[in-house]
Amino acid sequence: MPKNRCSWCENQFDDYVKYHDEEWGLPNHDDKTHFEFLILEAAQAGLSWSTILKKRKGYQVSFADFDVEKVANFDEEKVQELLQNTTIIRNQLKIRSAISNAQKFLEVQNEFGTFDKYVWSFVGGKPKVNKWKTMSEVPATTTESDALSKDLKRRGFKFVGSTIIYAYMQACGLVNDHVINCYRYNEV
Repeated sequence: MPKNRCSWCENQFDDYVKYHDEEWGLPNHDDKTHFEFLILEAAQAGLSWSTILKKRKGYQVSFADFDVEKVANFDEEKVQELLQNTTIIRNQLKIRSAISNAQKFLEVQNEFGTFDKYVWSFVGGKPKVNKWKTMSEVPATTTESDALSKDLKRRGFKFVGSTIIYAYMQACGLVNDHVINCYRYNEV
């Protein structure tokens, strides 16, 4: 019997469905994964998630397996190398923001102990569970994503508008936006 899923992953390629089934909305408490999704969601700005998902392996290789300390130390030579790399989105602003965001990420870790502790404080330490019947009910931003976005910008992060941050929050499970008839709704 086929599983009910959120409509955004229907009729997509296998890795897209696998992402929905195994990652999206699952509460994350790993700083490396937080950093990965900050890079990937920023890269998505103006593009589709399927484009980014297809380039995820390229990002993993190109951005030192999402090692925040290594990325924070990327130099101009590395930027120029990344601008020629067809396995990622070759947007200079997005590449440079990934590096500067890595530096800011380390500052947050120093202040709070972990980025995880910082980011989860915006949802009271536990996932916000919504009860959407259809994907059309899911908002693009919330008061929580507005607050997190504003604070990240204050700290010097780039490509962290509220819409990008809400997508990040969905990906990392700070919010459960699986529709209620999706089989993953109760699992996450």
